[in-house]
Amino acid sequence: MIIIDSHLDLSWNALQWNRDLTQSVYTIRTLEQSVSGKGRGQNTVALPEMRQGRMALSIVTLLARSTGRTIPYVDYGSTTQAYGTARGQLAYYRALEEQKQIRILSDRSSLDAHIEEWHAWDAANPSVATEILPGTAAAPPPLGFTISMEGADPILSPDQLEEWWEVGLRLLGPTHYGPGRYAGGTGTELGLTELGAPLLREMDRLGILLDLTHLSDQAFWEALDHYQGHVLASHNNCRALVPHQRQFSDAQLQAIFERDGVIGAAFDTWMLSATWENEHPNQGVTMAHVVDHIDHVCQLAGTSRHAAIGTDLDGGFGREQSPTDLDTIADLQRFPAMLTERGYSAEDINAIMHGNWIRLLRQAWSV
Repeated sequence: MIIIDSHLDLSWNALQWNRDLTQSVYTIRTLEQSVSGKGRGQNTVALPEMRQGRMALSIVTLLARSTGRTIPYVDYGSTTQAYGTARGQLAYYRALEEQKQIRILSDRSSLDAHIEEWHAWDAANPSVATEILPGTAAAPPPLGFTISMEGADPILSPDQLEEWWEVGLRLLGPTHYGPGRYAGGTGTELGLTELGAPLLREMDRLGILLDLTHLSDQAFWEALDHYQGHVLASHNNCRALVPHQRQFSDAQLQAIFERDGVIGAAFDTWMLSATWENEHPNQGVTMAHVVDHIDHVCQLAGTSRHAAIGTDLDGGFGREQSPTDLDTIADLQRFPAMLTERGYSAEDINAIMHGNWIRLLRQAWSV
């Protein structure tokens, strides 16, 4: 089955963490054995494993904050640095496309053609379980990437957003962790800044989807008041199961349902289990916990229409903070069987694994 993942920080991994994602997960782990730091030598995502896992489409990020709280390789001292870093990350995706490793999808016609090609390949190769190199006879189509930005700090002003749209930006989360330039993010009680509402109006005009992930509670509701377009939560779990501001409450989830939006379940273990411990970040947490959050969304909505996958794998962590039964992103192929065991129909499983994201993008790109 083809899979769509709505949140991967691939360019950040490649450039800020200096990982060659054209190599396998296992080669990267070996190369990082002498590198210290969280997640090093523990990665789960690279292009070969994405092909193996039939990741037909991924929403991939540009990530460069400038919040006034400088952190190496993620939070920069000026907006010009953040802008330059994000443009470099975009150039990385374009270079992969030039090599025919990936194709960047930014409109309805390219999306439909790409998905049709992947469905045809998937049907013709039901038993392929290992990596097939690009250019060989049985190789899958290129991986599909759609460009998102996680935190709008690199956008120098709202009227610059059209420039970003012209170079391929199609989804935007206004903030990340902390006090973003456009909105309060995770860990704050700040709403939209004076730049926030103009940015949202410009997003509406251009048809850029609003990713509500990481918005503070205050900014979440204010953003919905100012933005009338298509919404999603690319990598978010349920506060009813894990009581933390980073997750969304049932009221917030209901607001996304009312906009016909989609929520991608995240795989970071502290977001999956209420008994998470910093000393043992993945102890006792499995992919079944991800299914719990998906199931909560489906039960709350009364339909599978709004539930999907948004792993955030390698989003600043690795195997040490991923479900214990996941080695690489290719293991997402085990999800259909897990959903079947929970009583989900084939139609529901197709929707969760890829169909809901396809529907949302088609709706947004039909205007």
